[in-house]
Amino acid sequence: MRLGYIRVSSKDQKEGRSFLKMRELGIEEQFIFVDKQSGKNFDRPQYQAMKQVLGENDIVYIDALDRLGRDYDGIIREWKHITRERNADIVILENEALFDSRKFKARGDVGRLMEEQFSSLLSYVAERERKKIRQRQQEGIALAKAEGRAYGRRKVEIDDSFVLAYKQWRAGEITAVKAMELSGMKKVTFYARVKEYERCVLNE
Repeated sequence: MRLGYIRVSSKDQKEGRSFLKMRELGIEEQFIFVDKQSGKNFDRPQYQAMKQVLGENDIVYIDALDRLGRDYDGIIREWKHITRERNADIVILENEALFDSRKFKARGDVGRLMEEQFSSLLSYVAERERKKIRQRQQEGIALAKAEGRAYGRRKVEIDDSFVLAYKQWRAGEITAVKAMELSGMKKVTFYARVKEYERCVLNE
């Protein structure tokens, strides 16, 4: 049986594109599990429900590795639990050519060693990338605010609500009008902050 697992970071984010991918793989809607919360741990209701349904030789499809979880140790632990204790398989669609547990199983002990190496490497890289992005955001926001004061302008209103709304808007998940509403800004202010954010954060 095929199952799909989708995670988005907040209730405002849409899972539409990931859901469509799962349907295109032939996964029945009742076997697509969606959580709308942080990936900091695995105590997510739909993830746990998916594991309850999961049986031997089933396949779990996940859009990207960081949708499974955010921390290195947790990803490795859950990967091994599903592929070894449950004897099911995981396919990461973003890296399907490289990251499909069925390919490792087919190579026996050598494949198991390769699987451990790949899972460790990719989980480590994913975690490092998240930390780097957070650091760049914090540094960029601080720079934007400092430059706003230096040039005698009103303090730049770049905060977490703006950053979240900006990401959802750029990803096509919400409209610009909705992003303005979520960030509490009028049109002129919103686009001014977009320009400031992209210059100071994204182009570093």
